[in-house]
Amino acid sequence: MKRIYNFSAGPAILPEEVLQEAANEMLDYENSGMSVMEMSHRSKIYQAIIDEAEKDLRELLHIPTNYKVLFLQGGATLQFSMVPMNLMKNGKADYIITGQWAKKAAEEAAKFGQVNIVASSQDKMFSYIPDVSDLAISEDSDYVYMCDNNTIYGTKYKELPNTKGKVLVNDASSSFLSEPMDVTKYGIIFAGAQKNVGPAGTVIVIIREDLIRNDIDLKTPIMLRYDIHAENGSMYNTPPTYGIYLCGKVFKWLKNKGGLEAMQKTNIEKANLLYDYLDSSKMFFGNVEKKSRSLMNVTFKSTSPELDEKFIKEAKAHGFDNLKGYRTVGGMRASIYNAMPIKGVQALVDFMREFERQNG
Repeated sequence: MKRIYNFSAGPAILPEEVLQEAANEMLDYENSGMSVMEMSHRSKIYQAIIDEAEKDLRELLHIPTNYKVLFLQGGATLQFSMVPMNLMKNGKADYIITGQWAKKAAEEAAKFGQVNIVASSQDKMFSYIPDVSDLAISEDSDYVYMCDNNTIYGTKYKELPNTKGKVLVNDASSSFLSEPMDVTKYGIIFAGAQKNVGPAGTVIVIIREDLIRNDIDLKTPIMLRYDIHAENGSMYNTPPTYGIYLCGKVFKWLKNKGGLEAMQKTNIEKANLLYDYLDSSKMFFGNVEKKSRSLMNVTFKSTSPELDEKFIKEAKAHGFDNLKGYRTVGGMRASIYNAMPIKGVQALVDFMREFERQNG
């Protein structure tokens, strides 16, 4: 078996220990005689799986009892619609645009009400996080929307927006569980699992109970109502059972690693390895302002597009894959999520240093 260093932004690297456990249980989960993929989501054995996953997630994030945890489908993108459908009472929301996904979310929300852009970094191709300390929040806004970590551009909020009392909604897909998070600062946190937690197709929603309304427009599709999913414990229909099972395995893995405080320390160490090299290199340079740098997605370029192409090709040949930057940005992107070991980042830096020596 040959395992490469996979720097994909998503679907992304998963812990080898988790994959091995899942492989060992593929044909027979806990003497049930069947795979988790085959068992009924209504069975006692599967109910125990999803209950344990929720319990571990609550412990990792210290989620208060007045928040519901939902395991849903459709990825983070479906939440672009569910949030305004369920939260817009006055028909107005404020959005902070720091990247492609926040922009898409705002465009989707505009189908359901008025969207005000209260801050944006599009003027410099999303290379920074704008000042969010004194935003022009609408008096009758239903919520303020942010995307915590910007996968495409490699930026991350260091301070939360001052919402002036309004509900804060956070798309935390690519930073979820990479560091401690004060859940009480948000009304809703959602995260597509395929970045840092599990396989594609599963989305985790953490929502404060008072935001779960049953008086929304009756024309709202039933699968897009938070109240329906909350009332049914994420079991209104067949949930993404295997995805939830794997997320639960990752939660256990994180707890065994020492929790989110320990994971944050490791993630800072990994990111510093790469950023320190970029800051010293004469060939490679980062794309974003230092104060806005992401710990999860490091974007960078070389001195020419031709050299970028050569680097990506040679890196893949040496076992470093999925380093090509997003099409609107170009260059390179190294996604160094929780499951990426320090030795993987060090190996990449060593390769970059040798590449620079040979091509400088």
